Amino acid sequence: MSHTNDYVIRVLQDPTELPAEAWDALVAASARPSPFMRHAYLSALLSSGSASPATGWAARFVTLWCASSQQLLAACPLYLKSHSYGEYVFDWSWAQAYEHHGLDYYPKGLIAVPFTPVPGTRLLAHSPEARRALVQTLETLATDWGLSSLHLLFPDASEHEALQAAGWLPRDGVQFHFHNQRPDGLPYQDLDDMLRHMQQEKRKKVRQERRKVQDAGVRCTCRVGRDIRAQDWDFFYRCYERTYLEHGNPPYLTSTFFDAMASTMADDWMMVLAHRGDTPIAASLIGLDRASRVAYGRYWGCTEAVDCLHFELCYYQPLSWCIDQGYQRFEGGAQGVHKMARGLLPAPTRSWHWIADPQFRDAIGRFVVRESQGMAMHREELERHSPMKTPPEH
Repeated sequence: MSHTNDYVIRVLQDPTELPAEAWDALVAASARPSPFMRHAYLSALLSSGSASPATGWAARFVTLWCASSQQLLAACPLYLKSHSYGEYVFDWSWAQAYEHHGLDYYPKGLIAVPFTPVPGTRLLAHSPEARRALVQTLETLATDWGLSSLHLLFPDASEHEALQAAGWLPRDGVQFHFHNQRPDGLPYQDLDDMLRHMQQEKRKKVRQERRKVQDAGVRCTCRVGRDIRAQDWDFFYRCYERTYLEHGNPPYLTSTFFDAMASTMADDWMMVLAHRGDTPIAASLIGLDRASRVAYGRYWGCTEAVDCLHFELCYYQPLSWCIDQGYQRFEGGAQGVHKMARGLLPAPTRSWHWIADPQFRDAIGRFVVRESQGMAMHREELERHSPMKTPPEH
């Protein structure tokens, strides 16, 4: 714990050391809240062993409190990382460059939600002044701890001003999101309505993919919140684990983590289950922000291969559900240009980076400028290949 004139700074290794109500109040008041920044979610990542010192995620929750009233004014989840796995903004080449010059890149500091590339507010703050103080505190801590760098991933645009003013380096990226809005400004009536607004070739492809699943005798069911049964969670984890193991890696998240989600955050999830007859064969898990009416594609897996089943469970079923329930946006997660053909359009993302070494800061600064120029051209190219019909000119 340390003091400034206006703030008391406390760095905690476990979110349970601070009141959940105070943390969640900052999340709820943020410009772009998400369930993944909530106290229960971050706590479950640690307590389940998913994001812990043993897996290379040493938590240091940075909090700023009013010196007089002891009100929580700003906070963020900071992790000391010994690797760059589970981040979805790739800096392996930076680490290699450090090592090539005989310098240590790790440990580094990461301000993010582990394994969760969902844009949202990261620097929780009661005011712009508190956010600026939080950024300054992060830089001071990084210097005191001898960190090579700090990396803030997928923040909200409202945070950019404080980071830019502090001289952090911006890095641009792209994801693919569905917005529930027709060209006339009204929401889609149903999934068929969305398809009617797609170009004929793309619409035909989607319908062919859906027909393959139906012809295979597969039926899908969406279960939300408390309607997701214990056996559904168990089956989902089998599918999720199998997907990772088939790619040669153990899963990031433990079964204990999903047990915690079922008990503490059940209302924030929707599960799509695929059955052939009475036998479940696949599942996908969708995060929900009920207040903002936003859904997030997160995880999927199957026990039986069916052509196009991934598209059905991860895109078409969630999109149909979102439209039916009046949700405003469906975020499809990291990467995946193939999502465009399913109605998800390019959405810019940004990360911010503080580099301690002046020479490496200059070199990385030049790199991210060139990369951002390339990314802007990439987004323009993607937009030229939009699957949606071009509105007629008036």
